[in-house]
Amino acid sequence: MQAHNPYSNQRTDALGVPSLSCLQKAITAHMRLAYGIPADLTYEYLRIGETTAIESLRAFVKAIVEVFGNWYLRAQNEADICRLLSIGEQRGFSRMLGSIDCMH
Repeated sequence: MQAHNPYSNQRTDALGVPSLSCLQKAITAHMRLAYGIPADLTYEYLRIGETTAIESLRAFVKAIVEVFGNWYLRAQNEADICRLLSIGEQRGFSRMLGSIDCMH
């Protein structure tokens, strides 16, 4: 995160008190994504305010998109579709590409 977004870097304020570390901000983002907790609940666990929790999640998502976006966030091509259909057929779910989210 530090290499892709300067928000993640630890700074010091005018009194010389260090701000939150990159690790604390990353843990906040992970907790919010993994457990779906609201931003204000992170204060009880990590002593991170709501605004900082929101900004940490934004910075984390931007870093993920920068690092992995070209590969994982690209449009599927014919080879991808054939591979996915083959895996589905091996597992007993032929022609299930349109129902990946299991909602239909």
